[in-house]
Order: sequence, then structure tokens, then C-alpha cells
Amino acid sequence: MTLSPMDKRFLSGAALTHLAASERILFEQWGCGPSVQPAYSNVHHAIEAQARRAPQATAAICAGQRISYEQLNRQANRLAVHLLERGVKRGDTVGLFVERSIAMLVGLLAVLKVGAAYVPQDARIVPTLQLGQVLEALSSPLVLTLSNLLERLPADAVPRSLCLDTFLAQMPWVAEESEQVGALAEPDDLCFVLFTSGTTGRPNGVCVSHRNVCNILLTSPGQMGMAPGITVGQVLNIGFDMAAWEILGCLAHGATLLIRGKDIAQTAAQCNVLIATPSILATLDPLQCPDLSVVAVAGEPCAQALAERWAEHSTFHNGCGPTETTIVNTLHRHVPGTLLTIGRPTPNNTVYVLDDQGRACALGETGEMWAGGAGVSAGYLNNAVLTQERYRPDPFLGGDAVMFRTRDLGRWTADGQLEHLGRVDDQVKVRGFRVELDAVTAALEAGTGCTRGVTLKVDDRTLVAFVSPASADTQDCLSECHRRLAYYCVPKFIYALEAFPMTARGKIDKAALLRLAEDYQAATWAGATTEPGHD
Repeated sequence: MTLSPMDKRFLSGAALTHLAASERILFEQWGCGPSVQPAYSNVHHAIEAQARRAPQATAAICAGQRISYEQLNRQANRLAVHLLERGVKRGDTVGLFVERSIAMLVGLLAVLKVGAAYVPQDARIVPTLQLGQVLEALSSPLVLTLSNLLERLPADAVPRSLCLDTFLAQMPWVAEESEQVGALAEPDDLCFVLFTSGTTGRPNGVCVSHRNVCNILLTSPGQMGMAPGITVGQVLNIGFDMAAWEILGCLAHGATLLIRGKDIAQTAAQCNVLIATPSILATLDPLQCPDLSVVAVAGEPCAQALAERWAEHSTFHNGCGPTETTIVNTLHRHVPGTLLTIGRPTPNNTVYVLDDQGRACALGETGEMWAGGAGVSAGYLNNAVLTQERYRPDPFLGGDAVMFRTRDLGRWTADGQLEHLGRVDDQVKVRGFRVELDAVTAALEAGTGCTRGVTLKVDDRTLVAFVSPASADTQDCLSECHRRLAYYCVPKFIYALEAFPMTARGKIDKAALLRLAEDYQAATWAGATTEPGHD
């Protein structure tokens, strides 16, 4: 997309004509973020600028190891030259199957330097089958990983794997002149591809460009006060889109990234800036984080009480936006004692609340939120059909602008803030991760003796499932979930029933199943499982 949302006023078409003139004006004022030009159009150029500006500044710390901006840039240059020699080229999608580490940062930056896109997966916890499905979609001849993770990769990935730790160990960490890699990437080239769960049981890769990334990370409030001398926590799963906010945002602004180990609280206590899901933030005590001055949450609904607690301690932002709109496309600084909302669109982005016919809802009416502007990503990797289904021409901006159907419900408050009111489908958030319930059900139904399954969300951390008939092997159904799905998709309990309760309209009565699950959880049940381990 080349058109900034504020370069032209909203078009007055059929989607707006039913509104009064005064509401049309507010629809534009509230739904369109400010027009701001990011300082860079490729995120690695911003990181390289920091290396020139303050070469000895600390870029990252992990497990006692420190790397400066100069060292990070030089090591990434050397690796980038090697990637080019091995056949990686501009436009490739390169698997980054790693764990949190400094080597991960070098690999990520090197991929960007050659004009390719990195595809992050935490190989410690992602099932081998899922890694294989991601790998099938990628174009690069190489996969970047770590030597201790080779046994976690699909067998056919090992011959094409480059172990970052081994490669870097062969090169001294000294400040000497090294090869410079040309600025190959253009703003609309891909920066990264994030894989989310899909309704078919196969993950979908969301294609995010440099223009998308720079638009949120290099403008306010997305820059989150990151600057030289500021410490930023890296606490999130690297396969989660918000991890790019931590990592790329920090490095692009010259701050210091604190890469966590197993103890999130220990890292949070040392940070000035923390980006997290509400579930993670709820485990932390603001009194134990005296230096934490800026906090942002997204990925799942935030409770008012949690926002109140942290807003009294830090500058607190509540955000919203699916991966397809690049991390978040709304952010709201919460003031204690006021209604918690998701705010307004971030710079160069738009949000429209529309009815079933795609017309603008009257202000205050509930509708589905569609997102437009510079944050809208380039669609799904190798999936034109799904891209056409979810991304549509933007009737308000016109031209070549597109908008994305978020499937989130919302409405405008009287003062022009967006309230998030849930989902319109079976896509849910669990532990901050997006989960397609249909994908979990598909895994259940692959279990021995299972002819039908249902997956339900109990709370923000728990899924339960039912399978039919009663003779279905619940342990095998559980094994299929572990084999096919990420840990956060695995149901905590699986129950077998001869038949599912039905509503008067002939649909499965999910409310009745949830009540039944509550009853079962109070008793010993042969199909109950222990909670899966989590990162």
C-alpha cells in the first residue's frame, strides 16, 4: 500500500450515505489515525543507524552474555554474506527455528540484511509436525537453528540447517572491519512471516512487510519510550507477533534488550519497558518492578482491575490488533478510574465498525471491526484464496487501499474510544495466543475411535474438549493434539460422551457442554489430563 490514510479524505460512498453528516465527520476523525512519516522505511536500516551512532552501546544481554551494537551489526553482516553464498536471496522466506538467545538476534538481522524475511518458531516447544508444515511453505535453501535444537527439527530439515551458535563460535567477537551487505530490501518487501493456527489444522503464514513494521515501531505511541539507555524486556515467545515489538522496537531505537531465561519476574524487575499479554502481566507484582516505567499489553482482553493496578505504577497502554494488521493497530493510554478501552487507531492506520452489509455502524452501535491503512499486511503466504476472503478493497480510502476483517466486535464510545466486545467466530485467545478451535477439534478427531469432537474455551488459559462416542480413546486424542498442535492449543481436559447435547435448532449445545465440564472437573474422570507444560 502506498497511500497514507490521511493523504486523502474518506470517500463518500454507499457505506456512509446512511449516516448523518455529523456522524460521517466523526467516523473519519475517530476512525483514522494521525498521518506520521516514520524515520526509516526498512527496520534493519534503523538498527544499522544505531550501530553507527553508538557502536559500543549494549544491544542485548542474555544469560550473562552481552553484545554491543557494533558487534551485533558486524556479526550479522558476516552471516548475511554467508547466507548469500549459500543461495539465500532477496524475497526468500527463511526459517528461524531457535530459542531466545543472542544468536537468534544475529540470525534475524542477517536475514533482513539480505532482503529476505525471517520466519520465527520456538523449536523447543513447537511440535515437530508443525515445524515440518511451516518448513514446507518456505523458499529458502537454509534453515537457521541452534545445535541443541537439531533433534527437534523434522528429519528433512537437518541437512539444510545452519547452526547459528556453531557458525558464530568460529568467528572472533572483535571490532574489526567486516563485509558490508547492500541495502537490498525495499519497504514493501517482507520483514517476517508469522504463522498462526488455521481452521484446516495447518498453520497460516501472515506476510508482514518492512513498511508495516516501521509504521508501528517507529511512531508514537508504538515506540513505547524506547531509546538509548532504556532497557526492554524480551519475555514473549519468538513465534508471537508481539515479540517483534520487543526485539525490533528495542534495537531500532538503540535501547538494550534483556532476554529472559525461565524467570519472567526476574527480567521484568530489571526493565524500563515491558510488552506482555495480560496473562503474563497478571503474574507480576508492580511493586517488585520499581524501574518499570512503560507497560503495554495486547494479544487478549485486559481486565479493568489489571489495568488499574499497573496504570497507577507505570504509563500503561492497552492495545488490540490481529497479526494481519501488524502487532497492534490501536493503542490506548489508560488513566486510572476511567473506562478501559483499546483506544483509537495508531498512526497511518484506520479502524471501521461495520454492520453485516459492510456499512458504517452508527456511532455507539456494536459492529465488526475492520482495519485499514499502513499496518495491513500483505496477506497469507502461498494462500491467495484465504487472502481474498479476509482482505477486501477499502471503500473508505479507495484507490488500491485494502482493509482486513478482524472478526472482533466493537463500538465507539461517546468520546471516540473503541470498546472491544469479543469475537464473531470460534477463533479465541488462549494465554495470549490465537487459537482456531476448529484446528484443535480436527486433531481430536484424528484420535482412535473418535467420530466427532468439540473444543471449548473455559477461560484465558484453559481449553476443554468433548469427543464422541463414549468409546473414543481420549488418551489417543490427547496424543494427537500434542503431536499436531502447539502446547497452548492442547485441551486441559478431554471427556468422552455417547452423544452431544443439542439446541432446539439442531446445533451442539456448547453452553450445556461447558456446564457439564464444570461438573466433571469437580470429580475424578478417566479422560482428565494434567495441564500441558508452558513456556
